[in-house]
Amino acid sequence: MTELPRVTIYTDGGADPNPGPGGWGAVLIDRKTGQVKEFFGSEDETTNNRMELCAGIRALEALKTRCSVDLFTDSQYLRRGVTEWLDEWIDRGFRRKGGELRNADLWQRLAELVREHEIEWHWVKGHAGDRWNERADELAGLGVRQAGQARAGASVDTNSASGTVVVLKVVCPQDRPGGWAAKVFENGEERELTGALPKGSANKLDILAATALVKHFPQDMPLVIYAGSDYLRNGATQWISGWRQRGWKTKSDQPVKNREAWEELDELLTSRRVTWPKVGEEQREILKHLAKVARREFAQK
Repeated sequence: MTELPRVTIYTDGGADPNPGPGGWGAVLIDRKTGQVKEFFGSEDETTNNRMELCAGIRALEALKTRCSVDLFTDSQYLRRGVTEWLDEWIDRGFRRKGGELRNADLWQRLAELVREHEIEWHWVKGHAGDRWNERADELAGLGVRQAGQARAGASVDTNSASGTVVVLKVVCPQDRPGGWAAKVFENGEERELTGALPKGSANKLDILAATALVKHFPQDMPLVIYAGSDYLRNGATQWISGWRQRGWKTKSDQPVKNREAWEELDELLTSRRVTWPKVGEEQREILKHLAKVARREFAQK
């Protein structure tokens, strides 16, 4: 029998205040090569427990094949939920003896992922000097701050601790090739990037532009992308993992539109740290400027 790939995972999550803006973080370590991958994300209104669950879910979703996993968490809610209570909740249709099960949607998704891998669940004391637990906590903290900024409609943080900040706008002229323009805030400096796109629907060009933009930066560079497209942001942050798990089908069992473009972007995102905050007032002003840049750049193409 072929030995399963062995992976160590550290996860953390939280909200500040609780409930309130929240974030999750995960560190994946390939035990054969020592390669480390890091992920984090955020939600506008959530709880500590939901973020702990999201951290475990997103980490397991990042695995491309069945693996032997050692998963470390400082959340007893997550560890005990999986190892002590989950089987009973499944038997009861994701309900507790006393009635409703909180976070049933996330427990149901986690139960699906648990069946796909061989997982040993470990509890580690938080803030006790464990290198990777501390890193997962830092990543979750980045998510919390990102969520707080999005809720407040915060301006672009050009010195963001969570990575290089990019504002992206795509233009899609009817029956003509399109283009994209981006403003980059990095190390206290600003610059603009542009790129050409083929003819296509607005949604498809949004995905292609994001793919080209992400490829422009080194793989180990964290990116914070303010996208002018809700379709792109929601797809990258909310829908893509479900599509992948369902074999690129929607919840209604229909083929995902623009599948090939989404698959290419998904492959990039699983190996990089990219976050997608909501656009605020200042980003909207930048997007207006970028639309003019893109139209001017590609009007002659």
